[in-house]
Amino acid sequence: MKVDFTRWLPAIAKDSYRKTALSVVGVAALGGLALAPTATAAPVTTGPHQGAVAAIDLATGKTAGKAADKTADKAADKAATPAHQEDQPVESGLTTGSATGKPPAGKPSRDQLIPHGIEGAQSRIPLDDAQLANARAIVHAAKKTGVGDRGAVIGVATSLQESKLYNLGHLGAYNDHDSQGLFQQRPSSGWGTPDQVTDPEYAATAFFTALKNIAGWQDLPLTAAAQTVQVSAFPYAYAQWEEQAADIVQQIW
Repeated sequence: MKVDFTRWLPAIAKDSYRKTALSVVGVAALGGLALAPTATAAPVTTGPHQGAVAAIDLATGKTAGKAADKTADKAADKAATPAHQEDQPVESGLTTGSATGKPPAGKPSRDQLIPHGIEGAQSRIPLDDAQLANARAIVHAAKKTGVGDRGAVIGVATSLQESKLYNLGHLGAYNDHDSQGLFQQRPSSGWGTPDQVTDPEYAATAFFTALKNIAGWQDLPLTAAAQTVQVSAFPYAYAQWEEQAADIVQQIW
C-alpha cells in the first residue's frame, strides 16, 4: 500500500547544510557498503576500501586538490609514526560510548537511549565527515519533531542499516526500486520527490513524522519500530545498529 506521508509534512526549504547525494557515479566501487543488508549481524570493523572512498569523495564534493593534500598529509604522518604503531585501526570518536558507563553532563543516559536492551549481535563501523554530518542532521530532526533521544537512536540505527549514513541518490541498476537518501525512502510510495528524500532534514523529518504516527512506538523494540515505518525485506537487521546508534546520539545530543 502506498502511503502519502508527505501530507503530514510542511514544506522544508533546502538550505546550505544539505549534503550532496551519492549518485550512480562510482557506486559500483562501494562493494555493498550500503546496499546489501546483513541477514545475520556480525561486527564490522573495517572502513570502505579505496574505490569506495574515491566514490564518496566525488559525491560529497571533495576536490582533487584536497585529496592530494590529504594523501600528502598521510604520507607525512606515516613517516613520523614509529613502525610499531603503523596499521593500528583508527575509529571515529562517535563509534564508542562512555568508558565509565556514565553519560557526559547534559547527555542522555544509556537506559534512556536503550530502554529495552540490545537485541542480538551488534555491528559497528567507523564514520567519516559525511556520515557524521548526516547523523547530526538526524539528531537535529529528532529534537525538532519531538521524538526525543530514543527516537533519535531509532532514526540513526535505521539509517545505518539502510545507507550506512550516506545520503544515496538513485543508484541505477543497484537501486532497490526507486529508494533514495539516508533512509532509502521511495518517491513512488509517497515519501516525497527525489530532491526531497535526498535532503537529510526532509528525509529525517519524514521518518520521524511516520514514527510518531505509530501508537506506542516508544514501547517497541528498536527493530519493530523501524520496521513498522520502513517495511523492509530484512525486518530484524535494524537491531544490529542499536548500540552504535546510542553511542552516536549520546555524544551528539
